[in-house]
Amino acid sequence: MAAVVLAATRLLRGSRSSGRRPLRCGAPAYRRFSSGGAYPNIPLSCPLPGVPKPVFATVDGQEKFETKVTTLENGLRVASQNKFGQFCTVGILINSGSRYEAKYLSGIAHFLEKLAFSSTSQFDSKDEILLTLEKHGGICDCQTSRDTTMYAVSADSKGLDTVVGLLADVVLHPKLTDEEIEMARMAIQFELEDLNMRPDPEPLLTEMIHEAAYRENTVGLHRFCPTENIVKIDREMLHSYLRNYYTPERMVLAGVGVEHDDLVECARKHLVGTRPAWGSQTAVDVDRSVAQYTGGVVKLERDMSNVSLGPAPFPELTHIMIGLESCSFLEGDFIPFAVLNMMMGGGGSFSAGGPGKGMFTRLYLNVLNRHHWMYNATAYHHSYEDTGLLCIHASADPRQVREMVEIITKEFISMAGTVDVVELERAKTQLMSMLMMNLESRPVIFEDVGRQVLATHSRKLPHELCALIRDVKPADVRRVSSKMLRGKPAVAALGDLADLPSYEHIQTALSSRDGRLPRTYRLFR
Repeated sequence: MAAVVLAATRLLRGSRSSGRRPLRCGAPAYRRFSSGGAYPNIPLSCPLPGVPKPVFATVDGQEKFETKVTTLENGLRVASQNKFGQFCTVGILINSGSRYEAKYLSGIAHFLEKLAFSSTSQFDSKDEILLTLEKHGGICDCQTSRDTTMYAVSADSKGLDTVVGLLADVVLHPKLTDEEIEMARMAIQFELEDLNMRPDPEPLLTEMIHEAAYRENTVGLHRFCPTENIVKIDREMLHSYLRNYYTPERMVLAGVGVEHDDLVECARKHLVGTRPAWGSQTAVDVDRSVAQYTGGVVKLERDMSNVSLGPAPFPELTHIMIGLESCSFLEGDFIPFAVLNMMMGGGGSFSAGGPGKGMFTRLYLNVLNRHHWMYNATAYHHSYEDTGLLCIHASADPRQVREMVEIITKEFISMAGTVDVVELERAKTQLMSMLMMNLESRPVIFEDVGRQVLATHSRKLPHELCALIRDVKPADVRRVSSKMLRGKPAVAALGDLADLPSYEHIQTALSSRDGRLPRTYRLFR
């Protein structure tokens, strides 16, 4: 064995040390077999004849493929991020969503999401669009949020021109036939019924907490179409909305895995000088309202004793979500708030992979680990271009609602207290890890590029964000927490609410030093 190791070492170092002549890569010798065949006897230290010379990637510590942004003459922004691979993700992001529906019936953005990739001026049906994408191995999707609408396609990079042309046709030339609008009504009706029946209350509570925090303005408007508006929204109303918000200066064409010059050329070909289906490229009446945080409470009394969809009984729970105003993603305090959200963490006591999202987050150590009757305690952070909302969602038996609310208010108060250096470093490392792992996915990179360019006209690269995360100090967390606690709370409650403390008592607890609810005394029990 020692002889084999010695021989291998000499081969790697060369044979000068043994007094022999070094290997030379000349004409290969041939080793013959008894069968009469032969193969070239080429040492591993020499390149194989007839094989092209390999080109290796080099690393110098700097990202050579920064996000490129070009603004076209009509105001459309084109952004691209290089990424190696056969496939690309391309899409159009629009500064449009439910927050802009103050002058319209709520639910238009929800309708447009369901009507996406339907018949257009060039395609007679959704099936034709899907068949065209299948030729390039492509798939499509449309998603709407409170402030952004996103049309996206993932396909082979060779079909870039076809994909951009299809996206332009879907966004600017939808037919919106009566049959398609009727199908969208049915889909929305089913989605609303499913929303109210599903055991997971998180989507409904998120809707309720926004409604409580921003009463009847901007991000507090309904993201889902209200039932009474389903039959009222028609083609004329949709065109009126599209005329104001589907304009080039409110759009970004983003691509990942494509050459920037090719994407710009396709954008000029398909998205410049095109007359949309609604007849005008000039917005007439755009809502530029800034979000006004109001605070408040939204309650929904409901029997939660029979929400189980299977044979196993599901315990009856009351769900509470308490939120406070944070900041927008354009402010410098956005990163400390993101670290604070990660430090709080939490999760459900029956979540996959073990209890909670992190065994060492505060909501796990201080809540789920100490109070066995708590079924859930999770922190959420919603951030927009002009406001933000940090929330804690908790679930427990209806008889312990008051105690649950007090536990959550105490956790809010403790945010502004002492921050342990170890827990802060753990939260920062976890946040950076989550950021980098998410950005391994091409569709996630696409959404990150599109959203950042739509909001700021540029993009912060991952290493820049990681540097900002590393700079967060305990004093920063205490500062943003103290500032947040000076505001009014927003409260959403779902289930049996007989023992829910009053809004005034919750507000008093969040203004106190220890987070305790005021004591109540009953003459009769």
